[in-house]
Amino acid sequence: MMHPGRLLRILLEAAVARAQPAQVLPAHLPPPPRGRTVVLGAGKASAAMARTLQRHWPADRPLSGVVVTRRGHIPPQTGDAPPDRITLLEAGHPVPDAAGRDATQQMLAALQGLGPDDLVIALMSGGGSALLASPLPGWTLAGEQDLNRQLLTCGASIAEMNTVRRHLSALKGGRLARHCRPARLVTLAISDVPGDALSDIASGPTVPDATTCADALALIERYRISLPEELRRRLQQGELETPKPGDPRFAQDVARVIATPQDMLQAAAQVARQHGLAAHVLSDRLEGEARDVGTVLAGLALQAAHRQEPFLPPCVLLSGGETTVTLDRTLSAGARGGRNRACLLSAALTLRGDPAVWMLAADTDGIDGSSDAAGALIQPDTLERAQALGLDARALLARHESARFFEALGDQIVTGPTFTNVNDFRAVLILPTHRVTGVQ
Repeated sequence: MMHPGRLLRILLEAAVARAQPAQVLPAHLPPPPRGRTVVLGAGKASAAMARTLQRHWPADRPLSGVVVTRRGHIPPQTGDAPPDRITLLEAGHPVPDAAGRDATQQMLAALQGLGPDDLVIALMSGGGSALLASPLPGWTLAGEQDLNRQLLTCGASIAEMNTVRRHLSALKGGRLARHCRPARLVTLAISDVPGDALSDIASGPTVPDATTCADALALIERYRISLPEELRRRLQQGELETPKPGDPRFAQDVARVIATPQDMLQAAAQVARQHGLAAHVLSDRLEGEARDVGTVLAGLALQAAHRQEPFLPPCVLLSGGETTVTLDRTLSAGARGGRNRACLLSAALTLRGDPAVWMLAADTDGIDGSSDAAGALIQPDTLERAQALGLDARALLARHESARFFEALGDQIVTGPTFTNVNDFRAVLILPTHRVTGVQ
């Protein structure tokens, strides 16, 4: 009889393992060109992708480049690994910083002097939007930082945030591709976005963008994003338009997604079935306010536990995607938490200690919000133990202090950087009401 909490952790481990660059990248590598190969990349998985590429690239063929990842997300070098031929740099996330700006400039320098016999391989993953710091000419890094802070707290979805970012960047939204010409360009991406659109992964620096300046401006208005009037004017006049699908400059490029949230959910489902559970993938693209998603998932779990519909216990409900947390700046100064722990705390309040339901939620990159925890776990006695410690769960949720709640209980999931990123992983374990102590 395996402990439910242990089983949920095993499912998370299976999900993360399925998206590791070492597992998914080699089969997609192009053959070496007649000329040189330059690798560029941005994102939380990009350093691990670069290390994997180096391991599988012929030692006698030219290889160089620059990749930028979040601080702490360069994987340790193994004893049998070849020396780095690609420069791996670290920078700030989720808000761009000077290190990211400098790394981006080094990336552009590495692309100088390319010819038609050369190859550029772009390794993109979630987090690249912030790491590829590239303010528009006439704008400043401080301005780009302020824009990102506003986007992160306004409640916009990741697709909406990236629509704005693509139009207010010197390199995102396909603009980096022009620096790769006339070399052949191959983009390999690990998706952290609902729907797996290449233009949304790291804000699509090497692929065309179907959204428009008008789309970006509408989102800026909807979410009341403060922006310099000059940039607002340039959006209104269409001066900041991105390259569009069908642009002949991209006709010979190759771009593909090599790992997705759906892949990691299916991997977890397979492991759950090996443990005798029915496994149901609800969706790989659940979005919305984190607390609302938590309430809905808890409601589904209660219906299954006590009505045996629409799912028959014992079972596990799996979902991915990216929820949002809209911050009230008057209440949330210094708040610590993350969307996964907010989702869980809301679910716990709805479940009210139901003995049949356990739930885990974590970000597959190992970072939920701005803390060192990937997520957390709730179990039937979560609220009871919190009350014994004097914790007001509802008040902490309202103040965006879910980290404080789960830290006090010792129920956080701490994985450290995983060196991949396929976004949020949520697993709801529902046991038969007559057997709530474990599963096979």
